[in-house]
Amino acid sequence: MHIVVCVKMVPDTTQVSIDPVTNTLIRDGVPFITNPYDTNAVEEAIRFKDKYGAYVTAVSMGPPNAESVLRKAVSIGADRAILLSDRAFGGADTLATSTVLGLAIKKLNDDQPVDIVLCGKQTIDGDTAQVGPGIARRMDITQLTLVDEVLSISTENKTIKVKRKLENHHEIIETKLPVMMTVEREINTPRYPTVPGRLDADELTVEVWTNAQLKLDTATIGLPGSPTQVRRIFAPEREQGEIMMGEGDERGKAVETCFEKLLSHDIISV
Repeated sequence: MHIVVCVKMVPDTTQVSIDPVTNTLIRDGVPFITNPYDTNAVEEAIRFKDKYGAYVTAVSMGPPNAESVLRKAVSIGADRAILLSDRAFGGADTLATSTVLGLAIKKLNDDQPVDIVLCGKQTIDGDTAQVGPGIARRMDITQLTLVDEVLSISTENKTIKVKRKLENHHEIIETKLPVMMTVEREINTPRYPTVPGRLDADELTVEVWTNAQLKLDTATIGLPGSPTQVRRIFAPEREQGEIMMGEGDERGKAVETCFEKLLSHDIISV
C-alpha cells in the first residue's frame, strides 16, 4: 500500500501582511508551522503504515524553507519527502495548487501505484477546503471528505469504509481504492516524534521537484493560472464588549439586563 500525504506550511500568526503589488503573502519575518489539520493527515498515514505496512510519501508545495514541514512528517514515520518548489508555482490559488499537486502525485503513481491520498480538511490560512477535492478531480479518483474515522480497509479487495462528519449526522461510505481523503481533527491524536525519528529526518535528503520535472504549462500554474486572487486582507473590527456588574440586591437587575441584551442581539431566544 502506498500512501501520499499532503502537508502545507502556514503562518503561525494572525498578523500577516500582503504584498500590495502581487497580493501574495509576505513571508519575511513570519513564523511558520505545519497546517494543524495536516498533522492529523500525517498521523493517519503513519497508522496505515503501522497496521498495513504502507509506504508513506509526504508532499508539499512551497518555498525552500517548506522542507521543515516535510522533515517533521519524516520524524514521525514518513518514508519519503518531496518538495514542489519553483518560482513558477508561486502565488497559486487552490485551482493552480491542486493542478501542481495532482500532477506530482500522478507522477508518483506511475512509479509506485498510490492507494490513498491524505489531506487535512482545510488549511488555517485559506480555509477553502478545495485543494483535496481538486487533487481528486485531477487524478480522476474518488474523494472522501470530512472523514473522522476509518472503519476498515481491505487490502485484498482494495476497498475502504469510512465515517464522514456532516452537519447534523454521520455518513458511512464504502468505496474502491484509490481514493483521496480529507480528515477532521477528531480522527486521531498526532504522536510526537521520537529521537531516532528526528535523526532520520535530519539526515534525509528532501527531494525537490521543479517545473522542469513536471513540465506543466506555466499559464495553468502560479499567478497566471489562478483565476481567484486576494484583493485585500484585513482584520474585522469588533465592538468593545460590555461588563455588567451587580452586588447584593442589584445582582438580579444585572442578570435581567444581560438577558435582555442577549435577546436583542438574537443570541438567545425564548
